[in-house]
Amino acid sequence: MFIPKKFSTTGIAAVGFAIVLLIFTADASAAENVQPGFRKSGKLEVLVGKTVILKSARPVKRVSIAAPDIADFTLLSSRQVYIIGKAAGVTNMILWHSNKESELYDIEVSFDVSRLKQRIHDILPNEKDIRVIATNNSITLSGMVSSTENLSEVLALTRAFAPEDKIVNLLKVAGTHQVMLEVKIAEMSRSVANNLGINFNWVNASGEFALTLLGGLIDLEDGMDLFPGGDLTLGAQAAGAFRFNSGSNQWTGVLDVLQGNGLVKILAEPTLIAMSGQSADFLAGGEFPIPKIDDDGNVGVEFKTYGVTLAFTPTVLSEKRISIEVLPEVSEIDFTTAVTIAGSVVPGLLARRASTRVELGDGQSFAIAGILKETARENLSKYPFLGDIPILGALFKSKAFQKQETELVIFVTPHLVKPLDMMEQSLPTDNYIEPDDAEFFLWGVFGQSRQKVSYENGGLDGEFGHIFTQ
Repeated sequence: MFIPKKFSTTGIAAVGFAIVLLIFTADASAAENVQPGFRKSGKLEVLVGKTVILKSARPVKRVSIAAPDIADFTLLSSRQVYIIGKAAGVTNMILWHSNKESELYDIEVSFDVSRLKQRIHDILPNEKDIRVIATNNSITLSGMVSSTENLSEVLALTRAFAPEDKIVNLLKVAGTHQVMLEVKIAEMSRSVANNLGINFNWVNASGEFALTLLGGLIDLEDGMDLFPGGDLTLGAQAAGAFRFNSGSNQWTGVLDVLQGNGLVKILAEPTLIAMSGQSADFLAGGEFPIPKIDDDGNVGVEFKTYGVTLAFTPTVLSEKRISIEVLPEVSEIDFTTAVTIAGSVVPGLLARRASTRVELGDGQSFAIAGILKETARENLSKYPFLGDIPILGALFKSKAFQKQETELVIFVTPHLVKPLDMMEQSLPTDNYIEPDDAEFFLWGVFGQSRQKVSYENGGLDGEFGHIFTQ
């Protein structure tokens, strides 16, 4: 054998010793992890409720499974082991043979997702992007569904195969999930009032007097005994008065003759955007203070909102269906129902509100609330016998007639929307140019634009938004 000059026999012996040492160390390490006669044979996969038969090459003397609640066995013969999956999970099984050798098998029991896939395909044949995977002791759903409604059906089917805490939902819903809600609140209110009443009083120089007090046309401030002294005042319902003297007698008449018609128009169109499943609200109005007294008598302030408010929660069911829970309200301050708290006059609120949940398509409208109210009221006050006298009886009675008609309707219209490119949008203030001094003082140009803008083709621009037309 040829040996290079630079290698000596001593070096060759050292290399051989190192190789022998490595082999011995490896054998010792293997001896620490594997017991004598013990052999790891492989992995068995079993479905929940299904069985497998393991055939052994050597007779089996004894079988042991670490977790019987996950998998169980039955020894059919000395060479066949019948294994059944009971619950999802991982365990192991040891087979002992007559020659004191043993085999170790890892058993993984998982859910039968093939039947679940078949059920999903039968019920939702158009959902092609759903993936169902059995992972350890759970079922994982991933991929994409076309709507929230279909997602609920997939989860309901999965719960029939696995408990709720064993389902991992990684599904995403395709499509648009932002909803713009347009609400229109329109109200027309008409009122009619007719009043007719006469009060009179007579006073002479000696202090003798007579008067009528029907309809609240005359107020006595300090009592009837002081009336000749001039403590008589006109009431809030008085529409006119006259007085004449005849010698030492003074006659005073107070009239309540009124015919009134009132018309009120209210139109509110709030618009709000929210994500599917999220709530949104806004207020276009204000707040007014209300005194609040605590248990110790201290006076604080609490604020109450009024104006046009809108709160809604949308849920996108599919590309064509939207479910919305909506709460619109229009309120205004009403001093006719005011009360006095801690010396401060607190007005009431006249409110129109609705609260409901509806389901409709993109761009469709629903009249969620409507009311047609008609109220008629007639009051008659008169003196017995005197008020029944023809013609002259009108001096001893007071009539009042009031009628009010109200018609209210609330429409809601949801839209599926996407973000817009702000560079392509126009604002109401974009074309406004402030007038110079000459235009303002000489020509009276104020609050308008010198630039003529045509809005003949005005309309919706982009995925959503408005252009206000003149």
